[in-house]
Amino acid sequence: MRLGVIGAGQFSADFLPLWRAHPLVEEVVVADRHPERREEFAARFGVATLPDADALLGSEVDAVAIFAQRHLHGPLAIAALEAGKHVYSAVPMGVTAEEIARIVELAGTTGLTYMMGETCHYYPGAMFCREQQRLGTFGDFVYAESQYVHDMRHGFYAAYQHSGGSDWRRVAGFPPMLYSTHTVAPVLAATGARVTSVSCLGVEDRDGDGVFGEDANLWSNPYSNQVALHRLSNGGVHRVVEFRRAGLRRPGTHIGLFLGTAATYEFAFSRHYLHRSDPDGEMHVEDVSALLNAPELEAARGRPGFDDDVGNARIEGGIASPILARRELPRELGGIPTTHRGTPPYLVDDFARAVATGALPPHHAWDAARATLPGLASHESALRGGEAVTVPDHGDPPAGSVLLESSGGEG
Repeated sequence: MRLGVIGAGQFSADFLPLWRAHPLVEEVVVADRHPERREEFAARFGVATLPDADALLGSEVDAVAIFAQRHLHGPLAIAALEAGKHVYSAVPMGVTAEEIARIVELAGTTGLTYMMGETCHYYPGAMFCREQQRLGTFGDFVYAESQYVHDMRHGFYAAYQHSGGSDWRRVAGFPPMLYSTHTVAPVLAATGARVTSVSCLGVEDRDGDGVFGEDANLWSNPYSNQVALHRLSNGGVHRVVEFRRAGLRRPGTHIGLFLGTAATYEFAFSRHYLHRSDPDGEMHVEDVSALLNAPELEAARGRPGFDDDVGNARIEGGIASPILARRELPRELGGIPTTHRGTPPYLVDDFARAVATGALPPHHAWDAARATLPGLASHESALRGGEAVTVPDHGDPPAGSVLLESSGGEG
């Protein structure tokens, strides 16, 4: 396929070498409104460029990968599908129920591939919970906890200033729950359930930097931190934490607890445990850290400064854990430096193979909607003081749809 990338930013730069190297991608073109960014990408990656998304959608590319500001993902995905292009989109899918409904409708009527690029689908704890749930290890699902703790001081300001220019605060106040797919999607993928209702509370920001507050941002959002409880369709409960002002850097995005009637997965800082009961009711605890942590993290355990290195994200970076590294990738992607715990190559490969085969990728439009809509409902609940809000559902993919056998775990 010929691929067009919308956005010449840091995250798209992480993916450019992978898109260019993939054997199913014939050509890569990058569109960005800023001439200096186009020139930098052209020189750095050897790609052709176009002045904006409209020019890209009017070109002969077969698919687009969206790496624009998060509140633009939905409109850009809709425009791309309407233009007959397959779509890979960074998270979130969209920021309004109407955007999400339209993307699902277009995916169904056009037959085009839509994939939300959820990195945490391939994170070690998420993969482990999926595998063990499929094996029946956990018994009946009861409860889960997951969190995305990303303090504004750790990279957010620079990223928003890069994208938003002098008016960056208007976008930086993005409601945390509208960006909750990192916490929601892995639990739904493991349980096979959907969220039916939510109740959410927000903590009003008191920093005073002009990012959060009434009329401070595009959403008049006062909350830098939000906590939600989700009722799942299987009867279980899921607690979701989305924090942007917190005295914590790592672990930032994880399933912290996944509890069933027969076993529990637990993660704390740098340790992963599986608690499992035998027929006599005796509990056995297995440390599965060596399977789920990057090799360099396990090798560094016990050295001076280890805890500080983990807490400041100096370890792991782009190195895949053994549970992810055992999945096969095209040899052309081997050795390319990457980020996000080594997950981008698997995102790229799953999307490319989905376009080539017509199979549904992980987080196709229907799954992406189920992972995104709870966050929208959660923010609405917070604005109502925690009132329970029903989450809409767009159902399952059309009958006869085939799920891609994913290189990063089942779809």
